[in-house]
Formats: sequence, C-alpha cells, structure tokens
Amino acid sequence: LWCLRRQQGLRITRPLHERRGRVGGPLGHAQPLGTATLKPEGTEMPKLKTKSGAKKRFKVTASGHVKAQAAGKRHGMVKRTQKMKRNARGTMVLCDADARIVLKNFLRNA
Repeated sequence: LWCLRRQQGLRITRPLHERRGRVGGPLGHAQPLGTATLKPEGTEMPKLKTKSGAKKRFKVTASGHVKAQAAGKRHGMVKRTQKMKRNARGTMVLCDADARIVLKNFLRNA
C-alpha cells in the first residue's frame, strides 16, 4: 500500500495524535504532493496597528504630506529668541525624508 500510494504521487501523513504540528490532509489521510497548506484555512495576518503616540503627534493631509508641531517649544522659552518662538508657532509640513519615515514606521494605515 505504501509503495502504491508513493507511485500515485500521494503522500501518507501521520494520524492527528502523532503529527506534532505538521500540516497534512484532513484527519491524517493521504493527499497529493505539493498541495499542503502552511496555514489552516480561515487564518489571516492580523491588522496592523497605528502607533498610538504617532496618532497624537502627526496628521496626514489630503495630498499625503505629514503635518507636525514645531520642535523646541516645550520649555526654556526665556533663552529662545523672539524670531525662533514666532517661527515655531502652529504646525508645519515635514520634509519628504522625515515624512517617509513617519508613514512607514508609525502611521502604517494612513
């Protein structure tokens, strides 16, 4: 029987209780070579989650640019020049290199 199934191109798999995580046909029956699936049916990759810190710090515009707050405005405003404080108000668009990093690593679903 073993040789006959081998000649027909069928693979004999172990019974379920002897498999130890191997993938085979249903209930350990023989199945044609090359038809084994690596994942059970119905399983998919989980959804990618956006980093929660990035949601609070960055916004993606309709044209795909990334907006962010200016850096250096948290504390120590006494030693900053008036020009720096004035120019650092509001939000600004990140350069393409930084936007690519943010979109790839932190805002995957944007």
